[in-house]
Amino acid sequence: MLNSTSVEEKTTIEPELTREQALIRLAISDYVMLTKPRIIFLLLIVTFVPMFLAGQTAPSGWLILWTMVGGFLAAGGANALNQYVDRDIDHVMVRTRRRPLPGGRMTPMQVLIFGVLMGVASFVILWWQVNLLSALIALFGLLFYVFVYTLLLKRSSTQNIVIGGLAGAVPPLVGWAAVANEISLLPLIMVALVFYWTPPHFWALALMRQKEYRAAGVPMLPVIAGERETHRQIVLYSLLLLLVSVLPVFLQLLGPVYLVLALILNGIFLGQAIAIWRRPTNANVWRLYKFSLLYLALIFLAMGIDHLFFTVPANAVDFVVRLPI
Repeated sequence: MLNSTSVEEKTTIEPELTREQALIRLAISDYVMLTKPRIIFLLLIVTFVPMFLAGQTAPSGWLILWTMVGGFLAAGGANALNQYVDRDIDHVMVRTRRRPLPGGRMTPMQVLIFGVLMGVASFVILWWQVNLLSALIALFGLLFYVFVYTLLLKRSSTQNIVIGGLAGAVPPLVGWAAVANEISLLPLIMVALVFYWTPPHFWALALMRQKEYRAAGVPMLPVIAGERETHRQIVLYSLLLLLVSVLPVFLQLLGPVYLVLALILNGIFLGQAIAIWRRPTNANVWRLYKFSLLYLALIFLAMGIDHLFFTVPANAVDFVVRLPI
């Protein structure tokens, strides 16, 4: 039989947070939200894997750590600056209206300063702890995302996500350059892979959110060209993605293990794209969008798995660009 003392001990309630503690926790949560951490996690995967393919031996733990920190700061700074620029339209869209700026929890100047400091910190850390080439590549990605995609293309062209996708495609170059301090053919193909992955991924989201994009005045492809043309473009870019994905094998830069895994992943991706074209239901569109997130992580992990079993031949087609410093 339990006595009253034991019951009280087992039902003790944690004290509530003070107002100051709650405000601090909310502020931290808002700053984290500015970086868009779920997107950054995917970008860090495509930064991490190339680091193991760029050298003869595995990179040191410290090099991995500083490269990941620098990559996180660059991507987080770019995302914060994107929200600063889009502060006038984020309140229109359901998926963005809870962000710190449209929610009224932060001021534009706070977000601008935070984004700039993140970008500066990224460049300094990568240059100081990694190398200048990786720092310059990360800075290019940030500037391209903010100035070319967000400011120039996002509200003016249906090709916004196509051309702007180059910004999100630079992380493999950062990871490769961090180890090799050079740019060669394989990481450039990785860039092309992310570049051709981006349109079908984001167009699937745009199909689901086209009313919001229309209300915000953002000319995403479904809004301007219509759903049917968007379905066709998704299939087209999925085919291009397949071709780019298998190119490293024919250039003898990756081996048969990667080829098998790439064919399986691209077969699923292309099959889902065709399913949207043939039967454009919300379920099919949402299925492709969710799988596209998994696809990008798995295709890069497939490269890493293949690297454990396959050695690049000495006569493999490749070229190298080194920074003349």
